[in-house]
Amino acid sequence: TNPAPICVLDEVDAPLDDANVQRFCELMEEMVRVTETRFLIITHHALTMSRMNRLFGVTMQERGVSTLVSVDLDRAERLLEAS
Repeated sequence: TNPAPICVLDEVDAPLDDANVQRFCELMEEMVRVTETRFLIITHHALTMSRMNRLFGVTMQERGVSTLVSVDLDRAERLLEAS
């Protein structure tokens, strides 16, 4: 289909400085507004993570045992506003 329903981007923000990461995030937000494409962005950049709706991660609280973690940032924000 066109546009693609899902787009996976792996560490595309890694070589960017903070100003360009902001531009990248603004571009992603605009693309989400005008298309029905869902973006899965793999990143370690804090600025990119702070602009996303949901975060997924893997943590290892004890050696050899990985745990998947999911945080809905929009919902967390609403909970903070309500309290």
